[in-house]
Amino acid sequence: MAAAGPGGGPEPPAPRPRVDATAEAGELIRELRTEHGPLMFHQSGGCCDGSSPMCYPAGEFRTGGSDVHLGDLEVGTPEPVPVWMSRAQFAYWAHTRLTIDAVPGRGGGFSLEAPTGRRFIIRSELMEEG
Repeated sequence: MAAAGPGGGPEPPAPRPRVDATAEAGELIRELRTEHGPLMFHQSGGCCDGSSPMCYPAGEFRTGGSDVHLGDLEVGTPEPVPVWMSRAQFAYWAHTRLTIDAVPGRGGGFSLEAPTGRRFIIRSELMEEG
C-alpha cells in the first residue's frame, strides 16, 4: 500500500537528483574505483578541457567555499561519488539537471579516464519549475 502524503493522497514521487549518471558512466566509474579507490568529480569551467566532468581520486581536487556540491552519484561503488562545480559556473547551470555519460574518445589530460579510450561528458536538461 502506498504511503499517504499530505491531505491523505499518495506520496508524491521523490524529486529527481540534480546530478545523475548513465549506465555507461556508472560502469566506467566502477572500473576506475577498482583501480584508484574512492572517486570524485569536478565539472571543469572551460579552457583546455572545454566544460567536461573531470574524475579524480577523492580528495585530490581541493574544493572549498568557491565550489558547489551538486550531489552524489550512487552507481554501485562502496561509497557515493561526490560531484562538484565552481560557484561561478553554477550561476550559469543553476536551473539544469546534469547527467554524466561516458562515450568513446580521449578524456581530459588530468581526468582518470583519459587512458581508457573513453571520456566523461555532461548532458544537461532544464529542471522543471515547481
